[in-house]
Amino acid sequence: MFIDSRSVEEGTVVESTVCIIGGGVAGITLALEMQKQHIDTCLLESGGLKPDDETRDLYRGENVGVPYTFADGSRSRFLGGSSNCWGGWCRPFDPWDFDKRDWVAHSGWPFGFEELGPYYARTHALLKLGENNFDPAHWEAAIGRGDVRRFPLPSGQIRDTISQFSPPVRFGKLYRKDLEQSAHVRVFLHANALNIDTDEDARCVTRVQVGTLSGRRFTVAAKLFILATGGIENARMLLVSNKVQAAGLGNGNDLVGRFFMDHPRLMSASIRFKKPWTRNKLYDIKYHYQNAAVAANGTHISSQFALTHDVLKRERLLNSRVWFYSVFYGEGSAGAMALFRCKQALLRKDQPGWKLSADLATMVAHPVHTVSFGLARFLQPRALITDVKMQTIVEAEPNRDSRVTLSLQKDSLGLNRVKVNWQLTELVKRTFDRTVTLLSEELVQTGVADVVPDPLLEGQPWPAALEGTWHHMGTTRMHDSQKEGVVDRNCRVHGMANLYIAGSSVFPTVGANFPTTTIAALALRLGAHIVQRLQTGATLTSINSGPVEHAGTERQPAVEPDEATFPFVASALGTAPDLAFPVRKK
Repeated sequence: MFIDSRSVEEGTVVESTVCIIGGGVAGITLALEMQKQHIDTCLLESGGLKPDDETRDLYRGENVGVPYTFADGSRSRFLGGSSNCWGGWCRPFDPWDFDKRDWVAHSGWPFGFEELGPYYARTHALLKLGENNFDPAHWEAAIGRGDVRRFPLPSGQIRDTISQFSPPVRFGKLYRKDLEQSAHVRVFLHANALNIDTDEDARCVTRVQVGTLSGRRFTVAAKLFILATGGIENARMLLVSNKVQAAGLGNGNDLVGRFFMDHPRLMSASIRFKKPWTRNKLYDIKYHYQNAAVAANGTHISSQFALTHDVLKRERLLNSRVWFYSVFYGEGSAGAMALFRCKQALLRKDQPGWKLSADLATMVAHPVHTVSFGLARFLQPRALITDVKMQTIVEAEPNRDSRVTLSLQKDSLGLNRVKVNWQLTELVKRTFDRTVTLLSEELVQTGVADVVPDPLLEGQPWPAALEGTWHHMGTTRMHDSQKEGVVDRNCRVHGMANLYIAGSSVFPTVGANFPTTTIAALALRLGAHIVQRLQTGATLTSINSGPVEHAGTERQPAVEPDEATFPFVASALGTAPDLAFPVRKK
């Protein structure tokens, strides 16, 4: 069921069993799981069914660290969240990404890869992926084309890895009908969380204050609350909810907003392939991205290079991924950039100050570059390739000083905007250097290509070409100790009974892979945990009367739910008729 919050009567109190704040990948995944279990759920989405500039502006803030774009064009604040601007890359983290590594500060998850294995498998249906198989040899054989083949890698230092492509799934579109027809999930559109209210000890959330940009105000009261607004906004929401705890909810150890991570990305080196390898599409982003030629059984794939686990341990490096990037004639020119901006405008991407007339004039002034680049991107003729580069993504090392804080600036809802200070360590530079060097040596030694290297990064300032990948992670990190993390292994905020956090903000470390698959797997795991709590009655003992559960302590014994007092539990269990959605006025 969809409800336009701008039509909700002022002062209304919406009651629910579960309240999810945020309608992106994590939020919608959780809502679908609650629907399957017939659990009364309220989902708050800041935007509507399509983008609008006024809502998009709420994402903007200050950047005070490494030059970095974190709002305009990199996130989507309408139903479906960042899945609306997602490229579709999917792969689980490597098993060692979950391990504690003595050379990587603050590394280690509370659980290992095997804990997420069953949920990773379930993401394939959710994200519309192919079979749960990431073996490069399997996919090479399944595709069966001479221009899609693996490179020889005899040294044992380099491995090739497979990513699958989601179509990509736009969660707000693909699952819109399920949400609209749901008997147990209400999606409130244009509903912005303004504050998370708690009891006087900030141990239990009581309700969420909600506002619309049109000025309407109401509240949501629930038994369990899940914050799922993204890697930056999750931290922001905790920090602005400071009426009881001045530093913000869950921030007793000054961890909320710290350890902000994104995957840094750089282009480097110049590659000249030997003739037998000039037409291989498997590793080149210009040819393998959503390309039917690099697909089998309806699933598009790509391959990236990575260092083996043994090399990472021996050289004490972070994880990384590398693929090739063909540079077409005219790429990077004024005409090509104008053409690209026009394409972004057609996709309704946020480009403050963009003017069609200005870009049309630029393209007319540079016709050769504009037309050549446009034809090259559309037809992909190899004759128009002027260079081939390595594009490398490196794991970000957890860093306390890389953080999201509140700005003194305020948005149109009266909430403090964010101040983002993205910082990267020297280990990241060394990983870039060694990854590119070792892969270059392999290409030369095996006769695949000649490589002209770029200057090393270590000890030098970050180059202007450094980019993020808009994977906002780590700001409410997971750890069994409340001194080291904001949430516990079940994604519940330490010291609070009924507030959970979903999404990439809980990642303690981030691997070198794309995060969407892991976001979805964690959301499925959290959904199972929420259902179990409701079904065992643990919610009643810890939220309503008993002490908060902490990692390492015994759980409180379950009690039989009192249907008269707690009808929401009876409804969730199916032991009483489904409740009508309760809404009352103050």
